[in-house]
Parts: sequence; C-alpha cells; structure tokens
Amino acid sequence: MTKLNIPLPGRDYDILIEPGLLDQAGAHCRAVLPRVKKLAVVTDANVAPLYAQRVEKSLADAGFAVKIVTIPAGEPSKSMQMLEFLYDEFMAFGLTRTDAVAALGGGVVGDLAGFAAATILRGVDFVQIPTTLLAQVDSSVGGKVAVDLKSGKNLAGAFWQPKLVLMDPECLNTLSDRIFNDGMAEVIKYGCIRDADFFDELLKCGGREGVMGRIEYVLETCCAIKAQVVLADERDTGLRMILNFGHTLGHAYELAYHYETYTHGQAVAAGMCRAAELGVKLGVTPEDIPERILQAVKLYDLPDAIACSRTDYETAVGLDKKGAGNEITLILLDKMGEAKPVRMDKQKLLTMVEDAYGC
Repeated sequence: MTKLNIPLPGRDYDILIEPGLLDQAGAHCRAVLPRVKKLAVVTDANVAPLYAQRVEKSLADAGFAVKIVTIPAGEPSKSMQMLEFLYDEFMAFGLTRTDAVAALGGGVVGDLAGFAAATILRGVDFVQIPTTLLAQVDSSVGGKVAVDLKSGKNLAGAFWQPKLVLMDPECLNTLSDRIFNDGMAEVIKYGCIRDADFFDELLKCGGREGVMGRIEYVLETCCAIKAQVVLADERDTGLRMILNFGHTLGHAYELAYHYETYTHGQAVAAGMCRAAELGVKLGVTPEDIPERILQAVKLYDLPDAIACSRTDYETAVGLDKKGAGNEITLILLDKMGEAKPVRMDKQKLLTMVEDAYGC
C-alpha cells in the first residue's frame, strides 16, 4: 500500500493507494472516525451499480449505519438544488454532528458531497473515495469543495479537508477512454508545473495502457505534488494558483459549451496549449514548450484548441477567482516543470487571445 500524509496543523490526513482498497473501506474509515455511528455515502447513477454495494458492505461490517444517496451523473448535479436534496436526505437519515459523509465517485460527487459535509450542521467529517482518474489525482485532495451557480463554475464553496482519501486504482478499469483521458489532462498538468521528469515519463508511457502499468507511481506523484502545494498555500492566495495552469482559458471553453460538449480535462488540455503559446508571446515560456505539451495531449486524445467567442472569454476571465480588480493572474511556464504566476491586465489578455486566435 502507498501512503501519503497531508500534515495540515490539526487537520492532517492520509491518502491511501492500493488495488482492492474498496473492500477495506470500512476498516480504514473506522480508524479515523471512531465515534461515528452513521455514514451517508453520496454517489452517482453511474458509480452506484459498480461499487456502492461493495463499499456499503465494508462499512456495515465495520459497524457503521450506512445510507447510500444516489444523484444523477454529470456536472448539472453540482447545483444548489442538488445540495438541498442532500441536506434533506442527511436529515431524514438522522445525521448528527458526530456522524460523517463519504463521497464515492468522481469530481462532481466529491465537490458536491464535500460542500454538503462542510455546511450541514455547520460541518461534519468527510471521507473521499474517488473512482475516476481526475478525482484521484486532483479534486479529492486539497479540501476545495463547491457547487456551480448560474453565473459560473465553483462559485459557492468552502475549504473542507477530508479525514481520509481512499484510492483504489482498479476503479479506473471501468472508465471509458474519454473519461480516463479527461483525468490525464490534470496528470499532464502536474508534470508541466512541477516535475519535468514526470512529464517525460508520461510521454514514454505512450497512452492509457502504459499509464495503467505504472498507475500507483502516477497517482503517488500527482498527489505528492498537490500535497506540497496545498501545504504551502492551503487557501489559494499564492503558490496554489499554479494548480490552475490551463484553467483560466479552460473554464471559458466549458462555459461556452454549457459544460456539456467538452469534459473538464478536455477544456484544461486546450487551455494549457493556449497558455503555453501565450507564454511564448509574452517572452516567459521557451519556444519548444507548446510543441511538447501538444505532443502529450495528443497521446491521450485531448484537444489542443477549442473554438470560443470573445464574450465567453470575457465572462470566464471576469469570474476567474485569480482576478483582482482589472488584473488577473495567468499561470505560465518558465520552463517545463516550473510554473510562474504572471499578473496582467484582463483587457490585455483578452486582446492577446483575440489577436492570436481570431475569436
């Protein structure tokens, strides 16, 4: 078993990575939740038929009273309406402040269930059991939880660290190539911003089969990078911004297509390619970087460009949480494996994008 500790003061927790870990969920949850009697497990309609029964049995064997709460799969479930649905389900279950919530699923389930846990009864304990690659390498670690508003993505949320993160790599075997590759965008991002050698290893893997052959190494590397960044800047006011490489423009692509046509990872992949090109134009990024990122995203069947209007760019830039007044922090690469926050005028960014890509 691979074990990583996130030593946040007073809120430290472990990330456990091991094939078959779902069947041990009860014992591991009991170890960190000794007083909990009731555990509400939030999952979605895709994941529930695959894994809910196994997790429920393991938790019940460890002495928990378990309620499985199933939501529709997909980004539209990350809403205030679904949040209220969870509140009602938790209250009907009789959840108390000494009980807990677990998220069994991908990023949507983790974000929604985490925000529900952070706010119900002014906060109850929370466990992440991510089942997608994107959730395992990114969204389940670091404590950011949120729902979407009509105005944009992740605009209502909290920082709420889990008590435990359980990762079973065998869950990835049931993912479609599209959803697996969705997660690979975030994996590539970690190499870009923090570990050039890791980026080179991803190129050598050559695709999904190669990644799965080294999956525990991939998960451990990504989680270790994110843990280092979160420990240095839990509240996302400085260093943690580098985790948003590719996201400023990526969020515009998601918004432009109403979060339906492109996955988050596809949007981030295109955003990283554009950010690398803009970095070259600004004299920050070496000229060879865009081609290297293009090579990586193409290996995993991810887009390098997505059509987008200036209006959608303006909306996304205006909502970006890295913005302050008329300025925004754009994450660029000094070199492969080293990201740099660059403050710039929002209108300058929009003009550069328009001039470069004709939006």
